[in-house]
Amino acid sequence: MTDLLDTLQSLLFSPFVEFGFMRRALVAVVALSMGAAPLGCLLVLRRMSLLGDAMAHALLPGAAVGYMIAGLSVTAMSAGGFVAALAVALLAGAVTRRTHQREDASFAAFYLIALALGVLLISMRGSSVDLIHVLFGSVLAVDDAALLLVATIASVTLMLLALLYRPLVVESFDAGFLASVGGPGALSHGVLLVLTVANLVGGFQAMGTLMAVGLMMVPAIAARFWARELDRLALLATLMAVLSGWAGLLLSFHADLPSGPAIVLVAGGFYLLSLLFGRHDGLLRRSSRRSLA
Repeated sequence: MTDLLDTLQSLLFSPFVEFGFMRRALVAVVALSMGAAPLGCLLVLRRMSLLGDAMAHALLPGAAVGYMIAGLSVTAMSAGGFVAALAVALLAGAVTRRTHQREDASFAAFYLIALALGVLLISMRGSSVDLIHVLFGSVLAVDDAALLLVATIASVTLMLLALLYRPLVVESFDAGFLASVGGPGALSHGVLLVLTVANLVGGFQAMGTLMAVGLMMVPAIAARFWARELDRLALLATLMAVLSGWAGLLLSFHADLPSGPAIVLVAGGFYLLSLLFGRHDGLLRRSSRRSLA
């Protein structure tokens, strides 16, 4: 029994005790989870799940410009990524208002253009190693500056979500009602958009542009199979994101795998389990209801 406990401790906790880079990575993942997962829940409720993916790809050209100017600088790449993603969001919104094209189609067009431009810029001025770093990141290489950025973004996100909780919830379920009573619908939508971009910028520093959206959306989608109330949904999504980060880091450490994809794959495991066993529309529950009917 003692040997089993020692083995479990060695597998599950020793890497974080013995190595500073593992502790920094875990803190970064926890901070990302606390800020991004609740935003993912709001995007799921608004049927805007693909917005996070589009915005994550839209970061790339700005991050590439920051890289070309200052190298692998947290400040330059974060500022460039934030401006680029926000520009894509504003452009997509402007096209939607001035034409009959739907917003999701505009986002798809602009984010694909942004992704191609970013890859082209990095390929022209950097190496394949630089491109892989920007696309996939490495949470195991998070430094103090990136950790401070992620923690600051998470703190500001939680504060603004608490301040605007009611209008954000009402607009998620009935934007027309909020507008009819003179509520701050435009403000809450704009804040949600800016916070989404900011959290993707923070996630990009640790997990790259392609993996940054994973902790935001996958736990939120999985939690939807277990909870319907927004507070429980956000709490469960955050818990799943934290556990995904912890287990993904351990998987990356012990199996020598890339950290970002390992974290997102663990989150994908939570999604598949929720899809099968979830109390709300889980496949097994739906099957049992049909058999009883």
